Amino acid sequence: MIKKIGVIGAGQMGAGIAHVAALAGFDVVLSDITTKLAEAGKAVIAKNMDRQVKKETISEADRDAALGRVLTTADNQNFKDCDIVIEAATENLELKLKILAEVCKVLPKETLLASNTSSISITRLGAVTDRPEKFMGMHFMNPVPIMKLVELIPGIATDKETFETVKSLAEKMGKTPTVSNDVPGFLANRILMPMINEAIYTLYEGVGTVEAIDTTMRLGTNQPMGPLTLADFIGLDTCLAIMQVLYDGFSDSKYRPCPLLVKYVEAGWLGRKSGKGFYDYSGDDPVPTR
Repeated sequence: MIKKIGVIGAGQMGAGIAHVAALAGFDVVLSDITTKLAEAGKAVIAKNMDRQVKKETISEADRDAALGRVLTTADNQNFKDCDIVIEAATENLELKLKILAEVCKVLPKETLLASNTSSISITRLGAVTDRPEKFMGMHFMNPVPIMKLVELIPGIATDKETFETVKSLAEKMGKTPTVSNDVPGFLANRILMPMINEAIYTLYEGVGTVEAIDTTMRLGTNQPMGPLTLADFIGLDTCLAIMQVLYDGFSDSKYRPCPLLVKYVEAGWLGRKSGKGFYDYSGDDPVPTR
């Protein structure tokens, strides 16, 4: 039974996972490269929980109790009594391999491991651990406290008991799980990212403006936000990384990242988090950059 959850990475995704885990009653160890970064992640959790209190979706007592269950750290030793550790670092294969190999050194053999990767092979990540049968993908959607979906991805070595335990954990965290085979992009990003990439191609080729593309898709297909707005929200560097995984994994030209996406990332225009992407966020309202 899962009682204590470790989360590696206190950025947007890691903080979100810690947020929902703590609210669901689990003790959480939230780590990052430095304690300061881990504490910054907890501050984001507190801010987002304050919003929930204002909206009356949780009580002040719920918020205070949940925050009290989150321990921040930069030391892997604090994961020793966790029942599962979820890696939620940047979408970078080498970084994830390094993190997973390191954390295994301090974990008891029965501790489960999961990765929040959005596209990288679970089997490949699991192979660097000392427990591939106890490792699988647990891909949360962003923003984690709001989005209901969790993609579950067993690797080739993942055993049934691990899968059932992680599925039960997702449900206890208030999420609806779907299951994907371990292929590049899994389900969500295999479908979503080529759509975003194609939207960028239509901009690149001058088929329409940023505003025209987003309005067409928002009103024409009833999506809550247009694909370019969504790309900025996800982070253009993350979009590029996922498209590259798809392109490398399938060797199919339909997954080739749009050159304009590459240029924006090279320029440091990563979307909302950098203040500029397909929109400029420096003013009161986002303004298209093309």
